[in-house]
Amino acid sequence: MYTWLRPYFGDEAYFFIGGIFMIKVTLKDNTVKEFKEGITAYEAAKEISPGLARNACAARINGKNADLRDTLDGDCTLEILTFEDDYGRRTFRHTASHIMAQAVKRLYPDAKLAIGPAVDDGFYYDFDLETKFTPDDLVKIEAEMKKIVKEDIKLERLFKSREDAVKYFEEKDEPYKTELASDIPEGEDISFYTQGDFTDLCAGAHLMSTGLVKAFKLTSATGAYWRGDSSKKMLCRVYGTAFPKASELEEHLNMLEEAKKRDHNKLGRELELFTTVDVIGQGLPIMLPKGAKIIQILQRFVEDEEARRGWQLTKTPYMAKRELYKLSGHWDHYLDGMFVLGDPNDETKECFALRPMTCPFQYQAYLNRARSYRDLPLRYDETSTLFRNEDSGEMHGLIRVRQFTISEGHLMCTPEQLEQEFKGCLELAIYMLKTLGLYEDVSYRFSQWDPNNREKYIGTPEQWDEAQGIMGKILDHLEIPYTIGIDEAAFYGPKLDIQIKNVYGKEDTLITIQIDQMLAEKFGMEYVDRDGQKKNPYIIHRTSLGCYERTLALLIEKYAGAFPLWLAPVQIKMLPIADRHLDYAYEVKKQLEQQGLRVEIDDRNEKIGYKIREARLQKVPYMLVIGDSEVENRTLSVRERGENGDLGAMSIEDFISRAVDEDKNKVRK
Repeated sequence: MYTWLRPYFGDEAYFFIGGIFMIKVTLKDNTVKEFKEGITAYEAAKEISPGLARNACAARINGKNADLRDTLDGDCTLEILTFEDDYGRRTFRHTASHIMAQAVKRLYPDAKLAIGPAVDDGFYYDFDLETKFTPDDLVKIEAEMKKIVKEDIKLERLFKSREDAVKYFEEKDEPYKTELASDIPEGEDISFYTQGDFTDLCAGAHLMSTGLVKAFKLTSATGAYWRGDSSKKMLCRVYGTAFPKASELEEHLNMLEEAKKRDHNKLGRELELFTTVDVIGQGLPIMLPKGAKIIQILQRFVEDEEARRGWQLTKTPYMAKRELYKLSGHWDHYLDGMFVLGDPNDETKECFALRPMTCPFQYQAYLNRARSYRDLPLRYDETSTLFRNEDSGEMHGLIRVRQFTISEGHLMCTPEQLEQEFKGCLELAIYMLKTLGLYEDVSYRFSQWDPNNREKYIGTPEQWDEAQGIMGKILDHLEIPYTIGIDEAAFYGPKLDIQIKNVYGKEDTLITIQIDQMLAEKFGMEYVDRDGQKKNPYIIHRTSLGCYERTLALLIEKYAGAFPLWLAPVQIKMLPIADRHLDYAYEVKKQLEQQGLRVEIDDRNEKIGYKIREARLQKVPYMLVIGDSEVENRTLSVRERGENGDLGAMSIEDFISRAVDEDKNKVRK
């Protein structure tokens, strides 16, 4: 039956039943189901399982994220995404942002709409209105959102041409939407989503109706420049989050409360680790003595460990002429992120720039003399101070700053040495993470180029395919569990990014290891191989611990300021009860310091209970209370931080042995 269709459609492409074309759809579990051609992803979900359809947020068709309204127009793979999937979760919260915008327009009709995306832990929407939103306003908006959810309004998608979209928003007096629509290339259809009396320009995806957003909370209102440009108008940004269940929302809000307690921006200032000053500038923190001490400890630890593993220390300038950056490619691909000293467009005068990376500087050390294969691998490391012109909206405490210090290194090797050396760099990074207690908190991203964004990168597609193929084989051979990040590569090569989240769930790169087969040729870096031929080495760019400021921020949040003994800026606080105990306290302090321990004495004329509370608030690992009994018996009354930390009396020798062992072995507890 219908065999006459085979010459046109083939055996595998379509089935034709009762006048309806049928397609084969491979599901997530590799089962194959037949659906009529043109069915939407949502309709397919209903046929698979009504329960799946109820929880559906978005879809993935042939490996690409899609809206549930998208149709299946041929044989394909299909995955129905729920809130448990990242894209499904973002779709859910994106719809919540539209519900909030609809509520705002109902309550404040004169408010102008800007943008309202989903973010890692929720959503936001930017509005232009005459007054700022107050906490009471957020309560009113939430109440209106609940009404919209209860109405269970269907979301419908439609498309307009750019001309029609611009005209629509001009008539609605929505200047920000008009600008966004005008920026879309001519000839492209622009998607809109409508829910009742509210219509928004939006790429999607979205849920099928408002009734699915059962639990939400507006968390704050702040200012944000339109398009992140400080020369443009300041808008009102309202943040919120949303979940399918109230219990999940409650758990998340409790987590946020705990996060606030651990926020390095708050704790770091309370513990006098760092501060910022307006007249110095945003993203330029001042390290106070305690914070500077922690960074010094980390730097010495890193440099000593790198030296043990065969890395050679260099010291290079903080700035260079533009010609160096032109040679490296930074001038063409990273100029907006650099601090330039002089006119970058005046070729008649010298122009310098502060360095955003160390690589072109360390290449000069390699080029200092001719190299042979016997010199390789050659490992250069440096504690580098770098400068990057971050946007004001991107900066946050110590996580993202404009001047920072990094444990940077560049390794030159032969192709045969590449995998082993890459493995060594990764082992070094993992050792650092485990020692600091951050290893369990990281994930891995294989950052690749985007062939559709050629202007961002140097090299040919063939070179990128080769470099990414080599790195992929190495990662698979080392059994590294990674995700792929398209368009996340460095402009000169792919990289393994070791990712970590702060207490609020915002993800940043902590450590990176990159393979580069392009810059050696640009810089004329060669070695004479065994066959007598000159060849370009492979270069591995790597950090062993990453940015020290970011690492300090993460450690503050990880330990809530209660650092392990080896990292604590003050390891021991001596608490004499009265002035007559001071001589003995200073005698013990001298013995402890001779063993390399960091000790302070609280010699204020205060009650001992107050001194203990103060030391606990400062999160000092050990407190040594000294009274008449301790002086008479030449002992120490030892307390650990925490409510039940009384360890009783110890001899000076026993305590020193305990503390030195804990410090030397970098014990975490």
